[in-house]
Amino acid sequence: MKCVIVCGATILDYEKAASYIEKEDFVIACDSGLYHIKALGVEPDLIVGDFDSHPKPDTKGEIIELPREKDDTDSVFALKEGIKRGFEEFLFLGALGKRFDHGFVNVSSLLMLDSIGKKGMIVDDYCEMEVISSEAYVSETYPYFSLLNISGEKNDISISGAKFPLDHKEITPEYQYGVSNEVLPKETAHIVVHKGRILLVRDFD
Repeated sequence: MKCVIVCGATILDYEKAASYIEKEDFVIACDSGLYHIKALGVEPDLIVGDFDSHPKPDTKGEIIELPREKDDTDSVFALKEGIKRGFEEFLFLGALGKRFDHGFVNVSSLLMLDSIGKKGMIVDDYCEMEVISSEAYVSETYPYFSLLNISGEKNDISISGAKFPLDHKEITPEYQYGVSNEVLPKETAHIVVHKGRILLVRDFD
């Protein structure tokens, strides 16, 4: 059982997005994320927001109404609420879109989750991304994958089973050379984070 946070950015492929949701998952709709709920085929267990981009719904379900002037975005508040309720795994949908600042905050939320030992993933129409601090695998079903340093921390990365392998190398925020790697045919790429943490982006076909 994971916590699914539905945000308001554009979702084009609802079937793909919905495939990441399990029947038993706890769904939080954030403000204009309510526009996606019907197309995703789910009902929200919790609605949060300041309702500046979607009318406050008339429902008997649980709603947390937020002030418009606040430190947390609606999605960050939803994340903190999910953490408070004890969830260990989180999925963000509709989290990346026209607002780069909001998207960056949502990606940074993956760092927050990793720092407290919880799992998080963002899925949009083009990729899935997660912060890793130990190891991860990428199958050849993904045409490309990238490793990005979004934390600014020193890291020590190794990659095997890929077109561009690494052996105990650092990827820095100033030189993001870990972009568009490819899994070797009939292989599975193995990424090991010996030190630090890194954002793994798996691109869809």
